[in-house]
Amino acid sequence: MIDARQPSILAPGEGPPAECLNPEGTAGIVLVCEHASHAIPASMHGLGLSREARQSHAAWDPGALEVARAMSQALDAPLVASRVSRLVYDCNRPPDAPGAMPAQSELIEVPGNRDLLPAARAARTAEIYEPFRSLLAGILATRPGAALVTVHSFTPVWFGQRRAAEVGLLHDADPRLAEAMLARAGILPAKAALNVPYSAGDGVTHTLKEHGDGRPNVMIEIRNDLIATPAAARDMGGALASLVVASLGQEGRA
Repeated sequence: MIDARQPSILAPGEGPPAECLNPEGTAGIVLVCEHASHAIPASMHGLGLSREARQSHAAWDPGALEVARAMSQALDAPLVASRVSRLVYDCNRPPDAPGAMPAQSELIEVPGNRDLLPAARAARTAEIYEPFRSLLAGILATRPGAALVTVHSFTPVWFGQRRAAEVGLLHDADPRLAEAMLARAGILPAKAALNVPYSAGDGVTHTLKEHGDGRPNVMIEIRNDLIATPAAARDMGGALASLVVASLGQEGRA
């Protein structure tokens, strides 16, 4: 149990750790953006990172929220988004995973995450991850047949190596939606492939594992240079919305 006398990670003016956009959306789809923000609470003093590192892909998924917002608008779907950097807590990781509060992301060391004590890890889990998890679970509980679609972006260069992948359609135990989307992916403004640049074996499908059982689910990864402008992100979001609808066999506004 977290000691109530300890200061909160988020100050009152910094708002909640997660939010739902378009909560009344009528689509049979729930969108998620776990890495929507690079915000680090003031109480964490920037985790000891430079400004450049705090705004880099290590801290968030650039462009992912803009794509997810465009999908939400096109589909009339609710969108659950984290409001805190994944370096504080990566909401696509379970609490016991080292990557939930990484001491290093690619080449960037995170001093504020080095040698975290159990109490500090528990505080972040309670104040950042659990509200996100509960918000998403609550939205899904009101939509028992809805598909779960998570939206991410990835860096074009990883450990100095350029990535050829453009759009990845990732699945966990149930490949059906990812495979259906791949079969129709010619409508996208980029080339899609299955389980790139990551797969479930890399530990990146926690949200699908936690919330996707019994419902169609897929994780979308987009190379972030393809969605670097608002217009490009909107175009990609609109195309992905159409792809999801077609792959689910649903009629919708996309």
